[in-house]
Amino acid sequence: MRHFLKIGGLTILLGITLVACKKENAHQILEETKRGVITQKAMVVSAREEASKIGVAIMQQGGNAFDAMMATEMALAVCYPFAGNLGGGGFLVYRLADGTKGSLDYREKAPIAATKDMYLDANGNVIPGKSTLGAMAVGVPGTVAGIFEAHEKFGNLDVKTILQPVIELAQKGFVVTSDQAIQFNSLDSLFTAVNGQTILYNKTVKTGDTLKNMALSNTLKRIVINGKREFYEGETADSLIAFLQRKGGIITHEDLKRYEPVWRDPITFQYKDYGVTSMAPPSSGGITLAQIMGMLQHFDLKEFDHNSLKYIQVLVEAERRAYADRNYYLGDPDFVEIPSNYLLSDVYLLDRISDFSFESATSSESVQKGNIQIYESDETTHYSIVDPFGNAIAVTTTLNGAYGSKLFSSELGFFLNNEMDDFSSKPGEPNMFGLIGAEANSIMPEKRMLSSMTPTIVEKDGALFMTLGTPGGSTIITSVLQTILNVIEFDMTMQEAVNAPRFHHQWLPDEIRLESDKFNDKLKANLEVLGYKLSEEPNLILGSVNGVLILENGSLEGGSDQRRGDKAVGF
Repeated sequence: MRHFLKIGGLTILLGITLVACKKENAHQILEETKRGVITQKAMVVSAREEASKIGVAIMQQGGNAFDAMMATEMALAVCYPFAGNLGGGGFLVYRLADGTKGSLDYREKAPIAATKDMYLDANGNVIPGKSTLGAMAVGVPGTVAGIFEAHEKFGNLDVKTILQPVIELAQKGFVVTSDQAIQFNSLDSLFTAVNGQTILYNKTVKTGDTLKNMALSNTLKRIVINGKREFYEGETADSLIAFLQRKGGIITHEDLKRYEPVWRDPITFQYKDYGVTSMAPPSSGGITLAQIMGMLQHFDLKEFDHNSLKYIQVLVEAERRAYADRNYYLGDPDFVEIPSNYLLSDVYLLDRISDFSFESATSSESVQKGNIQIYESDETTHYSIVDPFGNAIAVTTTLNGAYGSKLFSSELGFFLNNEMDDFSSKPGEPNMFGLIGAEANSIMPEKRMLSSMTPTIVEKDGALFMTLGTPGGSTIITSVLQTILNVIEFDMTMQEAVNAPRFHHQWLPDEIRLESDKFNDKLKANLEVLGYKLSEEPNLILGSVNGVLILENGSLEGGSDQRRGDKAVGF
């Protein structure tokens, strides 16, 4: 079914810097405001300019947001292998032009041969590295199935048209950034150790180099011809399974054949006059965001001023309580019963925050549920798209750790995830990021692992208002939260909301994580007097938010997070 809402005109603005539009009928606007890129018809905000441009180009050819999703996601696999992927998974939240909302779960799954104790030794202790590096860390990938599922249901263009510019990007290459060169150099020995050989991404790659990936180009060509089946049952599947089994993995052809993405009812809730739609379990993002915002509704946040002492206190205490629930109750809904209605009820949330006092910090030891600590990987990526027809999507995708399991198929041209580490290898024991898991997230065959990914869409008066999301592991939820509040409570532009300093609390460890060098000494001292422990590590990044805001005149503002050099492009 196609949904159309025509919007005309064309303007582009970056901050107060004029950007020339390539179309001849473009006109330029200069506003003395701190706005991001302004366009009239469509927008893509992603981690790389190349990916954003390809997504926009697809929409200029008549494609919609779901066509652009396939193009952007695959382009990120080419030029942002840190988290862009064919070998991982993700979540999609969408809002169609007619107001219909939904979500798609294409999270990875545990292999059929997986067992609850597969990462434990004979004494019941966690084997270091087994769930994080190499073939045993890999969950059954869902990305290719996800983009095809979304395209089959909603797409306009044919797959060849969509993927051709991505194939050309892989063939012609992308320019390596300084951050990428540093990553390749620092991880070179680990890449070599895991793979038993030098791979495409290694210490010889320098800043400014053009890096081509012919193997990935060939893989994408086969996918164009054979569709999703190529990845899960074709030559690519044969190569992938043979590679994983040579490396000691347990994923089989049957795992690939049986993988299916799942359309799920998203988490929807009201925050004052705004409607919020976010991802349901196995992502914890939607429920946890809804809990936090449900507790915040009882406070006049504007009265406290942005990032003031009382504002930080209120958010921290709501976050503390919501994360305690998140860590205990949530998992794959196909395997565990989640008391969503209870967790999101007004009565429960009011009671949850009722013991908070501005006079002192609440101790996390006194806040139940749980006995678990959360600290997830922040090596994820997010992109937001609004198309010319009025459809909007928010997509977060990941390999889990940076470059996933570090296992790279040179024959196929992509990294494999290490999502198995997001399960509870042993309840009460930490994973590579310090996450101590609960029974609800224990390993079972074909089960999806818990995530914090929070792709989110916001409505105002029933109309599309904002689409956003971010990487950041356990900080994803709080980064999305603060960005939304920055816009609707403090009247910030999309770019201002993205740029604003962020902070984070996740119940345990019992500390406020502050973005480094962004908060003044007096404020920090006042927090400590009230009993809050602070963590302010150098170069700490709390998320990398990408969002699109619908302005009052109907134009679009793209806010791209410069903490990681993300890019908004539109027309």
